[in-house]
Amino acid sequence: MKLSGFTFVRNAIKHDYQIEESIRSALPIVDEYVVNVGRSEDGTLELVRSIDSPKIKIIETVWDDTLRAHGRLFGMQQDIALANCTGDWAFLLQADEVVHEQDLPVIRDALRRYHDRPEVLGLVFRVLHFKGDYWTVDPWMYHWATRIIRRQPNIHSATDGYDFEIDGRPDVLKNHPESRRIKARIFHYGYARDASALREKRRYQLRRHEGERWTEDQMDELAEIEAKFPTYDVLKDYRGSHPKVMQQRVLAASRLKPRRSRWLNPQFYREVWKHGFRG
Repeated sequence: MKLSGFTFVRNAIKHDYQIEESIRSALPIVDEYVVNVGRSEDGTLELVRSIDSPKIKIIETVWDDTLRAHGRLFGMQQDIALANCTGDWAFLLQADEVVHEQDLPVIRDALRRYHDRPEVLGLVFRVLHFKGDYWTVDPWMYHWATRIIRRQPNIHSATDGYDFEIDGRPDVLKNHPESRRIKARIFHYGYARDASALREKRRYQLRRHEGERWTEDQMDELAEIEAKFPTYDVLKDYRGSHPKVMQQRVLAASRLKPRRSRWLNPQFYREVWKHGFRG
């Protein structure tokens, strides 16, 4: 049984992606790691090369920035990386996602358990979304995502790359009976970064998702709001450990601001009314 890792990235330094930590977190478990590196304005390619592992296979691409709807660009670039995988299974970590070393044995066991069960096409991970800093998670973002798939031609990335689809089937793979939830976590750090880097990242993403529907001013305004974390005061405390590869970033960081108990904050109940209670 062979396991491929894969990802895609561009402008990792400019947008403060945790790409090096992401790749290093999965290297112990994969047999190869395919990285689709888009032509960048910074030293992204050199950063990926500096990891210097024989497992890493770099694909250099030029991204089509005319694709300005539904995040289609991201799904396409993710599939380019997937198409270059050679394993029986393929393990996706996006550029701001990290897997905990404590969960690597869980992943290995799941692959052994399901390898000879061809009806199982995807393994679904619990996702922790850090927002504002490394001690805060957003319970209202999606909780589960498919991150390992059986590599076969009828499985491809969803339009925006957040999950996978089976040709001719509605909905994403995590909601199909062919998927299995496992007790492994994805640490998503996309919103735990410098506010200025987050603004630039969200402006770029919004142009790829909403560029055909919204004006430039509308997208800029939303990016500015998201970078300020207006719901920070009612998000959930995280008291667990982080992956070891993130230790340097976590030690160098600080809390965004003090936060009292969300149970005593009326804003928390307004969010629950709008989105439901998510733990």
